[in-house]
Amino acid sequence: MSKLKIGVIGCGSIAKYRHLPEYAANANVEIVAVCDIVPERAETMAAQYRAKAFTDYQEVLKLKEVDAVSVCLPNYLHAPVSIAALNSGKHVLCEKPMATSREEAETMIQAAKANGKKLMIAHNQRFVASHQKAKEIIESGKLGKIYSFKTTFGHSGPEGWSADGKDSWFFNKEKAFIGAMGDLGVHKADLMRYLLGEFKEVGSFIETNAKSYSEVDDNAVCVLRTESGIIGTLTASWAYTAGSDDNSTVIYGENGILKLEADPEYSLIEQYRTGEVVKHQLSRIQTNEEGGQTTSHVINHFVECILEDKEPLITGEEGKKSLEIILAAIESQETKRIVIL
Repeated sequence: MSKLKIGVIGCGSIAKYRHLPEYAANANVEIVAVCDIVPERAETMAAQYRAKAFTDYQEVLKLKEVDAVSVCLPNYLHAPVSIAALNSGKHVLCEKPMATSREEAETMIQAAKANGKKLMIAHNQRFVASHQKAKEIIESGKLGKIYSFKTTFGHSGPEGWSADGKDSWFFNKEKAFIGAMGDLGVHKADLMRYLLGEFKEVGSFIETNAKSYSEVDDNAVCVLRTESGIIGTLTASWAYTAGSDDNSTVIYGENGILKLEADPEYSLIEQYRTGEVVKHQLSRIQTNEEGGQTTSHVINHFVECILEDKEPLITGEEGKKSLEIILAAIESQETKRIVIL
C-alpha cells in the first residue's frame, strides 16, 4: 500500500489533540474518515484533515479503503466498536481502558486473532524516554534487587480538557464504568508491569469524595505486590488542584533509587548508596496543558507495526493484563479484601 488509510471514530478531545494531529504528522498516513455522533465535531475535523465526515461508525467500517481505525469513544463503547472494526477487517488502535470487563477484553483479542488484524491499546507511558531508560537500568542490574515503588498520576480532572466539561461522559458511571482509576490508574498499572513485571496481589481504597457531579471515583490508592515480591503503591486522582499535577514514579532498589518524572528539570535521576548521582535531561513527559501528546509515539508505533507487520508493544493481551489490575482494585474496594490475580 502507498499510504495507510485511517478512520478516527470519536472526535472528542483525545482525537482532536492526540490521534488526529499525530496521524496527520505521519508521512505514511492518509486520514480518510472521521466520525462523531455530534455532526459539528465530525464536520470540523473532516474539514481540517480533508476527510469524510460520518455520524455512524458502522458507515466508516463499511469503507473498503479504510485500513485501520482509532477508537476514541467513551469507555463502554471501546470493546463493541473495536470488535466490530476487527470483524470488518480493520486494524484497531483502542483508547484505554480497553474494555469494562475481562470478558470484553478477551473477545477483542479473539476478534483480532480471528481476522488476522493488529489490536493495540493506546497506553503511552511505555514510550516516555525516562521510563524506557529506567527499564534499561533495572534490567542491567545496576539498581540491584528491587524492593518497592510508588507511582502517581493525578491532576484536577477531565472537565477542564474534555469536550463536554462537567457534563462529560467521564463522570457518567454507565458510560465511563470507572473514573480516575480507569482514566489514570490503568496507565500506571501498565507502566509498572512494563518496568517490574507481572503483579499478583491488589488491595485498594477507591473513593468519590472531591466532585459532587461525578458518579465515578475521583481518588484511589492501591497497594500492589508483584510475582517476585516487590511491593508498592499506585495513586490515581482527579482531585489535585490546578498546577499540582503529578505523573511521577520512584523505584527503590538494593543499591539506590530511581526518580522518574519527579523533578522539574531532570526527567530521570539515579541516586546510589555510593553517593553517585546521575541526572538525565531527557524529553519531558507531555501533559494536556501543553497542548496534547502530539509526539507520544503511540500513533507512529501503531502505523509502523501495520506497515512492517510487527507486533505492537501494547497488544490486546498486554492491555488486558493492565485492565485486570484495575478490575482487581474495584473488587478489593467492594469486598474489603486483597485480590489475587
